[in-house]
Amino acid sequence: MITASRRPLSVASFAEMALFAAFCIASMLLAVAIQLSPYGSSPSSAVLFALEFALVTTAVGTMFGLFRTGERKTLAVVFGRTALAMAVGVPICYVLFGLVPQGSGPRAVLPYAALFTLAAVILVRPILVAVFASSVGARRTLIIGTGADALAVEEMIEKYGPRGAVVVGFFPTGAEVEHSAEAGPGRAPLFPPGLKLQAIVERFRVNEVIVAAREQRGGVLPMNDLLECRVSGVPVCDLSAFYERVRGEVPVESLKASWLIYGEGFAQSPLRRVTKRLFDVASATTLLILSLPVIVLATMAIVIESGFPVLFTQQRVGRGGRVFNVLKLRTMRVDAESDGVARWATRNDARVTRVGRILRKLRIDELPQLINVLNGDMSLVGPRPERPAFVDQLREKVRFYDVRHSIKPGLTGWAQIRYPYGSSVDDAQRKLQFDLFYVKNNSLVLDVLILAETVRVVLFGEGAQ
Repeated sequence: MITASRRPLSVASFAEMALFAAFCIASMLLAVAIQLSPYGSSPSSAVLFALEFALVTTAVGTMFGLFRTGERKTLAVVFGRTALAMAVGVPICYVLFGLVPQGSGPRAVLPYAALFTLAAVILVRPILVAVFASSVGARRTLIIGTGADALAVEEMIEKYGPRGAVVVGFFPTGAEVEHSAEAGPGRAPLFPPGLKLQAIVERFRVNEVIVAAREQRGGVLPMNDLLECRVSGVPVCDLSAFYERVRGEVPVESLKASWLIYGEGFAQSPLRRVTKRLFDVASATTLLILSLPVIVLATMAIVIESGFPVLFTQQRVGRGGRVFNVLKLRTMRVDAESDGVARWATRNDARVTRVGRILRKLRIDELPQLINVLNGDMSLVGPRPERPAFVDQLREKVRFYDVRHSIKPGLTGWAQIRYPYGSSVDDAQRKLQFDLFYVKNNSLVLDVLILAETVRVVLFGEGAQ
């Protein structure tokens, strides 16, 4: 049975982001309208400042996990994260507004805009969420299958499904009829195998059918009934599509080559490559300039503790299986691999120095890889590159592992913000599931969201060893 993990930023997340941004814009305009002194600038400029306020605070809110839908957030949690977003975002806006001649007025009303935004989150947001949930109605799901995967799907829907989501029951497949008691007591009901699937869908007003049976050959699935559901307008999805939508990963165990071949996504158009490269160069240049003082301090700390060398290069596998040298600040003892044998780095690895442990926790040791981004070996966002010796092992043991090499490796990635530090083949397979999601759905918007979430991971030490 696959255990649950945090749900990624999804359609619901974007809806929450849009609502929050609307609150920020309205709050800023309201603050401007009720201030005691004349504003002293055109309405169009007021809108521009409101948009800037919304952009900054929404970005900061993303870093603090305000829009993640992988948890049931209470009003207190939402208020707390909104307050953090305001506490960080308002000073940033104060500085930015001061850089333009007409910024003195908006700077004066920033505290009011922050208070109005908090009030909207407390008073207006719950009403809008309740109205939306009641207008859309409860999403009612029928699960095909009674095994471990079926129970995992039910658990995911109960924990991370939309508000009002209901599992109406389990429908056993041909191979599971004799073992249908596996659905267990206390969960959704188990329908007798003799019932017609379409009758269940109509009787219980099912909105979606999820096929959670891995064995689908030899007439196990009621294909004609599923086709009837599909043509009647009820969506039917398999495990791969369900986990991609809900968890932001693609389970390798249930993945078929046909899904990779015929499925949507995996877009690598020339426009996407050019856009990504321009974004990489601009972002990496800016980050490298801003991080130079941190790199200098880290270099001094390494020299004081364990001497030279400070930087080291290591072979990694990049796009198309091409090997390149990655740059890192040294975090292990000089003799960590004196015998020349590649070893997995493990949590609390004894080879890591005291300074190195801090650098790893804050991801500072990865900053020299910005040079790898600038010279084109890496991208800012993408699957993390692995060492050739490990890649040879993983190709043999993990299905579809080479798919992650269809794009450039990244300084950070979807797997790095979704899964903690890994040091085994099983961990590599789990991270591959997140990498497959990114390869399939990569876009500039997703890159920006990953970078924002990376800031949160670094600030709170998530995912570090």
